[in-house]
Amino acid sequence: MRHRALLASLAGLVVLLVAGCGGGSTPAPTAPSSPPPSAALPPEPAPSPTRTVPPKPRLRPLPVKLPAGLIRTTGTDKVALTFDDGPDPAWTPKVLDRLKAAKVTATFCVVGKQVRKHPGLLRRIVREGHQLCNHSWNHDLDLARRPVSEIRADLVRTNREIRRAVPDAKVPFYRQPGGRWTAEVVKVAKQLDMRSLHWSVDPQDWAKPTAATIEKRVKRSARPGAVVLLHDGGGNRSATLAACTKLIAGLKRDHGVARLT
Repeated sequence: MRHRALLASLAGLVVLLVAGCGGGSTPAPTAPSSPPPSAALPPEPAPSPTRTVPPKPRLRPLPVKLPAGLIRTTGTDKVALTFDDGPDPAWTPKVLDRLKAAKVTATFCVVGKQVRKHPGLLRRIVREGHQLCNHSWNHDLDLARRPVSEIRADLVRTNREIRRAVPDAKVPFYRQPGGRWTAEVVKVAKQLDMRSLHWSVDPQDWAKPTAATIEKRVKRSARPGAVVLLHDGGGNRSATLAACTKLIAGLKRDHGVARLT
């Protein structure tokens, strides 16, 4: 009996608790659920397709020896003068003055970008009877090692710029910057009706030795038929200019100076 009374009391207590918690009362308002974190952020842009940059072609190696087909002598007993890297407004006019005073002509190996800047100097070179030589668009030392299509485009662009300045200009020669020849650049030049012009005497005036040193090196190395490399552009050419008068006089006396043919 006592057991039953205890159970009845517990059951009554449970009923009271349930009624007190939910019987007829309004449930307490609940806070609205927070939106997911991504709902407050702007939508992410769709990923753009990645652009694949093709690797640059590898430069071909330089040959162990100079390729065939280079002009390194005049073919006569007389020597030829060549001037590279112009036209330059500071030095080319003065070199032209020295050549005119000595009554000799030379071959000017011109850079396309320089021709674009100074077309009037190119016109003077041609007007005074000197020859032209394509020396690339921007004096790219590695041009001969690049794909053949790039070599051709560079040489064509340079010739086009030359003929913008002098429409009927003849460009019979090409000279590779730095003398870093390959068979490929020789072949392209030939296809464009240019012969590849090298040299046999290099006094290294580009390294800016003294005028006396330039003169001495040319005199010591010049032989009948020599092609002499000098510079009228690409930097300060005061030493080359200072050497010109004695250097040209000595070559005229010892060998004679001829126009390349």
